[in-house]
Amino acid sequence: MTISIWRYSHLTLALVSGLFLVLACLTGMILAFEPIQQATKPYAPESLSQYSLAETLTVLQKEYDEVLSLEIDSNDFLKANVITKNGDSKLLYVHPKTGTILGEPAPQRPLFQFTTNLHRSLFLKGVGRFFVGLVSFLLCLIAVTGFLLLLKRQGGLRKLFSKVQKDHFELQYHVILSRWFLIPILIVAATGVYLSAEKFNLLPSTRITHQEVHPATDVVTNVKPGSLAIFQEIKLDEVRSVAFPFSEFPEDYFEIALRDRELLVHQYTGEILSEESYPFSFLLSRYSLSLHTGQGSILWSLVLLLSSGAVLFFIYSGFVMWRKRIKGAKQIKSTLDKDTCTHVILVGSETGTTFTFAKVLKQALTQSGKKVLIAQMNEYARYEHATSLLFLTATYGEGEAPTNARNLMKLLKTVQQPRSLEYSVVGFGSLTYPSYCQFALDLNKSLKSISGFQEICPLYKINNQSFAAFQDWAKQWSKATGIPLSLQEPTLKKKVGKKHAFEVVHRTELNADSTYLLQLKPKRTLTFKSGDLWEFVPKEDGIPRSYSVAKYQGGLLLSIKKHEFGICSSFLSGLTPAEKIEGSVKRNKDFHFPKYAPGVICIANGTGIAPFLGIMDENNAQIPLELYWGGRTKQSFSMYEPYVEAALKQQKLKKYHLAYSQETKNKQYVQALLQRDKQQLAVELGKGTVFMICGSMAMQNEVLAVLEKIALELLGKPLSDFEHQNQLKMDCY
Repeated sequence: MTISIWRYSHLTLALVSGLFLVLACLTGMILAFEPIQQATKPYAPESLSQYSLAETLTVLQKEYDEVLSLEIDSNDFLKANVITKNGDSKLLYVHPKTGTILGEPAPQRPLFQFTTNLHRSLFLKGVGRFFVGLVSFLLCLIAVTGFLLLLKRQGGLRKLFSKVQKDHFELQYHVILSRWFLIPILIVAATGVYLSAEKFNLLPSTRITHQEVHPATDVVTNVKPGSLAIFQEIKLDEVRSVAFPFSEFPEDYFEIALRDRELLVHQYTGEILSEESYPFSFLLSRYSLSLHTGQGSILWSLVLLLSSGAVLFFIYSGFVMWRKRIKGAKQIKSTLDKDTCTHVILVGSETGTTFTFAKVLKQALTQSGKKVLIAQMNEYARYEHATSLLFLTATYGEGEAPTNARNLMKLLKTVQQPRSLEYSVVGFGSLTYPSYCQFALDLNKSLKSISGFQEICPLYKINNQSFAAFQDWAKQWSKATGIPLSLQEPTLKKKVGKKHAFEVVHRTELNADSTYLLQLKPKRTLTFKSGDLWEFVPKEDGIPRSYSVAKYQGGLLLSIKKHEFGICSSFLSGLTPAEKIEGSVKRNKDFHFPKYAPGVICIANGTGIAPFLGIMDENNAQIPLELYWGGRTKQSFSMYEPYVEAALKQQKLKKYHLAYSQETKNKQYVQALLQRDKQQLAVELGKGTVFMICGSMAMQNEVLAVLEKIALELLGKPLSDFEHQNQLKMDCY
């Protein structure tokens, strides 16, 4: 419930202040360029710490007829108000050593002047300043509530900078950028509130008051300021400003503002007539102004610029995520009466993504002649004619229910169904989080304890919204229920890579599994790595198909299974050497061979061995490499054996392990080999070895289950800990 409060507070604050924040950020981005522009001017040729105040006063008094005041600005530029030898009054940037003119201060540019007024007060004077201060305060609250939600999502402070679940672009980068810009945004917002409060005199005064002074008058009056000991002790980098005596009478004195205090100094004796330290409120005000505007620091100005841009992105991405949730909830509204439906799909989703899978499932069930209802889990009720419940749920934070599922556990115990129901639970999550699909696990456990519910197939976990995994679950559910399901993957706008010409080098004949190897050579130089994807778009339907790439002898090596009605696999199986074909290569950086690792273990079944054939060939660093592969029969492996044996002889492969699922003797799957070698695999996990998995989604799930068990039982850690350390790379289908 607490998380819901923070979540709704975060959303409400963002909606209320959104328009003002957009305006503040746009103007803030423009104003961030002003201190950058100022700081790049050539008015600071020397470090001020090299010179004493006495040296500079001496050269200025020689160079000019009269010096009225000095000021060191935020960029460490020395600015002097002088009267020249010609009698002209000038405000100049001067050299601290020679006193020569470096330039003249220019008035603020009209663009910055306009933007400053808009940013500070919206041209509404006091009323505008109040609204700007209020919006800054709301931004503080948004940042705090967002930080609390981020901690919950990532699993605590220690895991704040751990890997982020692969999700849609807006959500993924909403999380990533918030981690980097939280502190700068808080600083900008807090200083904005402070400066506004200061403007309305709501804070302690920053002024200091000197007691009345009575300088000695019976003194020698031909003493030059440069000879005074106090000025020789003060370095220029300690100075903020110096106001010269109004006249040569001993009663007049120097007023010197340093970084932390003000001094009144006798102009002839150098006696400190009065010394007052600045109050904390003054220092806080000065630092607030610097931090809010970026004055004096190019680096901090760039941070402010990026932070303003980040807030704009947060507003955009937050709006997109909110719309997705609203849209997902609206799209599940059904014209069917819940009491007439035979199959009920209950959805638990934080971002709305799970609704997409629910709609695909509903379409497939409807095509099979079933009456289907989709509802949010909080809407769980009595269903008069239902025979099957399908729970599709994500997990929020550290194993908590999504917002629209937080009442489900209570409803399951209070709502009585008229008959026994079959059920299946599908969990959506990411292996990067310790509480991977935890709410789905808790839900499944709860359902097992309630009479009247019968599990039709085991709990199924889906990593990173993999549609291939969802199809694998659908096959299992279809087999268990006898209801045919044909899931249609949602049509998304897929960016097709730039096409390149390839020449066929070699193609093997089909083996007993209807599988073949296809070797292609790019006609032009092309940069790619084993683990990338080769994409081919057939003319028949224009839908791109992707195949894992092995970089072998400068070309591409693909392992393809020919399907009876497969458009691409059938076409590619008919290619002959020297034939030309067009395709594109897409980077798959999350599945590249690690440059530095104490070891690599490759796990594959079927055609998933393809990228590993290239990885073995490319292993010139001779990183200890092992291969686990599963196929149907010994003949299935014969096509790959020459590549594997060659790598073994060249010591690019340490050893390999094979499992055959359809041999007469010793039938086993690749996960059985992992279970057999669990002690050694635990050692490998512990020392940082990278595990790469490629092949079918069913195999991936079984392998992950074995590795999870090994990690927990033998190392006392969840598999997610090793995922955080980039020890787990997967590319399954």
